[in-house]
Amino acid sequence: MTPPHEHDERPTAATFEAATGDGPAPTEPAAQREAAVRVAFEGLRQIRRLMNTGHPDSLSVPATWERNQMVRAIALTLEAASIPPSAVDAAGQRTATGYRVEPADQPGVVRVEWLGPAGSGAAQEEPEALRRCADALRPLGWEALEYRGARRHRYLEVEAAI
Repeated sequence: MTPPHEHDERPTAATFEAATGDGPAPTEPAAQREAAVRVAFEGLRQIRRLMNTGHPDSLSVPATWERNQMVRAIALTLEAASIPPSAVDAAGQRTATGYRVEPADQPGVVRVEWLGPAGSGAAQEEPEALRRCADALRPLGWEALEYRGARRHRYLEVEAAI
């Protein structure tokens, strides 16, 4: 058996990234993506169990890691709740209707929007879709408040409840 070389080109496991709605649509088969999301979300729950030992319900409070990685944590939570992410192509055009998670203008706050391609009807879906997003986030210790922006566009501002 020969020892591995310093520049060994062996394939490595891909790193999981929660879909924020600002990237391309996931390319792996749906069942494979769902399994990866389940594993990642269970990892997030395990982080909460380990880090929130001083809280009576460790799963109901965001851990420090989540507070420091809010876009990732919130996107993972939404994806784990089977809420679809939006997606964009290489030119930045929307190709799928769903949530988009991005940092808000103030620290410790994330913005969640419901977006889709032109003519997709995403604007009509906004109220119900954002309610589903808020309902998925609140039991996990996130406060989600709905606002209206330009042209009455609805969005959520999300922050840790505690």
